[in-house]
Amino acid sequence: MIAFFVAALMLYGPYVWCHLRKESFSAYGLDWSLSTKALGETLLVTAATLTPLTVIALRWPGLSLPHNPSLKVALLQITAGAVSAIVEEVFFRGWLQTLLARKLPFSAALLLTTVLFAVSHRIAHPEPIFLATFFPGLVMGLLRHRHGTVTSAALYHGLGNLWAVWFFPLP
Repeated sequence: MIAFFVAALMLYGPYVWCHLRKESFSAYGLDWSLSTKALGETLLVTAATLTPLTVIALRWPGLSLPHNPSLKVALLQITAGAVSAIVEEVFFRGWLQTLLARKLPFSAALLLTTVLFAVSHRIAHPEPIFLATFFPGLVMGLLRHRHGTVTSAALYHGLGNLWAVWFFPLP
């Protein structure tokens, strides 16, 4: 139940923040637009990162990948992955990265947001491999910055979570 409240705060908090401060949602990339160019670039970056990760995962020591979850488990994980992609991108790339970029150089804001994103995954999942979320976090931060919206970052994140159902190297 605590996770539900944290997720609700992360999702709705940035919108409430904007409303209370009379700032536009688009100032935080929360307008959910996606140009054809942004879609194409996001899909290209997704393929460029997930293709080598798939090769690495298939050779991961001590594991037989891809995972073979039941349909019920796969649907649950896919749904959770889609929801978490939206929630986390609204909070980390939409709200936090935007606030930090107003006070710090963009590269510092990107790095700090990405570190906090990776640490948040370590809190939820104690396995050290979850710190590897730092690297896609950088990509998502750059996508958000490049396209001015969290949509491309959330799409990349969601596709990565979909990939993880079968290829993330956890027993």
